[in-house]
Amino acid sequence: MSMKQLFSLMLMRSRTRARWASAQLALWLLTAGAGAMAATAVAPGPTGAATAPVYLRIVGGLGGVNQYTRHEEPFWARTLPRLSGGQLQAEIVPFDRAGIRGQDMLRLLQSGAVAFGTALVNLSSAQDPLLAAMDLPGMNPDIASLRRSVAALRPAMVAHLRERFGIELLAVYAYPAQVLFCDKPLSSLADLRGRRVRVSSAPIADLFEALRAVPVLVSFADIMPRMRAASLDCVVTGTMTGNTIGLHELTSHLHPAAITWGVSIFAANGAAWAALAPQTRQLIQRQLPQLEQAVWEEAERETTEGLACNQGDARCSSGRRGRMQRVPDSPADRQRLRDLLSTAVLPRWLERCGTPCATLWNGAMAPLIGLRANP
Repeated sequence: MSMKQLFSLMLMRSRTRARWASAQLALWLLTAGAGAMAATAVAPGPTGAATAPVYLRIVGGLGGVNQYTRHEEPFWARTLPRLSGGQLQAEIVPFDRAGIRGQDMLRLLQSGAVAFGTALVNLSSAQDPLLAAMDLPGMNPDIASLRRSVAALRPAMVAHLRERFGIELLAVYAYPAQVLFCDKPLSSLADLRGRRVRVSSAPIADLFEALRAVPVLVSFADIMPRMRAASLDCVVTGTMTGNTIGLHELTSHLHPAAITWGVSIFAANGAAWAALAPQTRQLIQRQLPQLEQAVWEEAERETTEGLACNQGDARCSSGRRGRMQRVPDSPADRQRLRDLLSTAVLPRWLERCGTPCATLWNGAMAPLIGLRANP
């Protein structure tokens, strides 16, 4: 089966499972005692009585990783209720524990089944390839590059999501650098030929196909079972994320080059957002940039510490120390990633995305990256 057929099959399965995901989410709402994703405040009566609290239901990012446990969950469950004096109450659940596939999040936000949700760009790009423009494989070798890319594309993303899906982009998050964990010796990217590599999106698959590896679409939850079953040779995931799930215990070699950065977006269904009282929207808009900044700082810190922990370095303070061998991040490998961005990743992305993506890229990214797209 070709990669094109594989991703078409993935999209078909995503569509047929969307209704199931909606039902699972509805069950979560029911058991939480909520009748809707968001409740608007009761207007003050003639006596000027205080409004009733606003209750929000938030679908967050991956559960069990530090982005969620240290930042997303405390922000919605504690910080906003405190800052609002109890007038804003929120409950959050990770999407992967709410019966939701990451590939379905944009559709669920568009329909209103999810009013406030976090969508992983790698997964959502199966439905909307344009989103991948922020972080194509080989495009952002460090987090400073990623910051520039996101800043350059953010206005266009706001407009695109509003026009195509009727949703409001409220924040952009990043996970630690997505790097390569392998269970056999590895000296450079050239050694990947023939190896089965876990990937999470079509652009990442394009990169490893160009490296003559065998890309395999595997969900985050299935990484460890597939590694234990010896059906994968390598995995692309976050430096600290891999450590958190114990990947350092099943692999021996770690290549530190950032393939991508696991960008995600936090967005609201347009109708649900408009239904909130102005003061509620203003409070969320004032505070979300602080959450976003904290998540980015965590991603940068965890990229470095994740590498240290997987190697067993003494600088590891919050992860588990492994004994992995770090592959040299050579200039040759960095140049190879850059070359493959130009010759494989970008052209194949444009095949899926079309002329609008070429226009967006050439207007916003070509001046930054130094690489033009040919429609």
